[in-house]
Amino acid sequence: MGGIRLWDNHHLHWRHTAFQGDSFLSTTLEQTIEHHFASGAAAIGNPDAEKAFLELRGQLEAGTLRSASPDAASSIGWTVNAWVKRGILLGFRIGQLEDQSCGRLSFIDKATYPARTFTPEQGVRVVPGGSSVRSGAYLAKGVVMMPPAYVNVGAYVDEGTMVDSHALVGSCAQIGKRVHLSAACQIGGVLEPVNASPVIIEDDVLVGGNTGVYEGTIVRSKAVLAAGTVLTRGTPVYDTVNGTVLKATADQPLIIPSGAVVVPGARAVTKGKGTEWGLSVYTPIIVKYRDEKTDLSTALEDLLR
Repeated sequence: MGGIRLWDNHHLHWRHTAFQGDSFLSTTLEQTIEHHFASGAAAIGNPDAEKAFLELRGQLEAGTLRSASPDAASSIGWTVNAWVKRGILLGFRIGQLEDQSCGRLSFIDKATYPARTFTPEQGVRVVPGGSSVRSGAYLAKGVVMMPPAYVNVGAYVDEGTMVDSHALVGSCAQIGKRVHLSAACQIGGVLEPVNASPVIIEDDVLVGGNTGVYEGTIVRSKAVLAAGTVLTRGTPVYDTVNGTVLKATADQPLIIPSGAVVVPGARAVTKGKGTEWGLSVYTPIIVKYRDEKTDLSTALEDLLR
C-alpha cells in the first residue's frame, strides 16, 4: 500500500491518503493520533506515530489546534477536544529521555518535549530569569512572561496576556486575551484523566496573586478573582448579589459568571463537632459584579508592555 500526504486547509490538519486497489482511504490527524494512542507500547519507535505527534505539536504551537475551542452552540460555550490530550500523552509515551542541558544547568526530559524558543518577530516577551515554555504550547503576540513562570504543553495563551512571576499555566489550560495572571497564581493542568476538561480563563479576567483555578473550572470574561481565591470542581461559590449557589454538575464544570468579583470567604460548619467547636470552612464568595471602580483598580499599565 502506498500513499501521499495532503494539507487540508479547511480542517487544519494533514490527511494521509492511502491507495488500496482502486479505492482511497483518507485518514485525518485525529484518526491517526487515536490509532497510535490505542496501540499502546507498539507506538514506541514507530516513525508514523512520531510524524503524527510532531504534526500535532506543531499545530498546537501555531495556535491552529487547541485542546478546547470556543463553541457558541455548546451549553458551556466551549468544546473539549479530548483526542488532542491523547495526542499529547502519545508524545510522552514515544519520547525517549535526552540531555537538554543549557550551559551549566542540567536538564533531562523527553525528546518530544524540548523547551520552546522565540524570536523578536513573534512579539512574545520572555523576560530573563528562569521562565520556560514547553513545546506544544501557544503564546500569542503581546504575551509577557515575568520570571520565573512556566507554561506547559497544550496551553493556549492569547494576545496581551501577562503571566507574572511564579505563575503556572498548566497543561491544556486556555487563557484569553488581556488576562493578568498575577504573581504565584496557579492555573491547573489536565492530562489525566484524559476525559477531564481543561481550565478556561476567558478574555479580560484578572486572576489575583496566590489564586488557584483547577479541575476544569471556567472563568467568564471580565471576572475578577481576588488574591487567595481557590476554585475547584467541588467548591461551591456563593453569589451574594443574586442569592444563588454556583456548583459543578455531572456534565458541567464550575462556571464563574462574566464580571463577577470573587473573594475568599468562609461558611459555618453546621453538623457534628463542627458546630460545637464553632468551625468554618473556606468558600469563595461573589461580593459584587464589575463596575467602573473595579475597572479602575484592575487596569493594566500599558507602558510596561
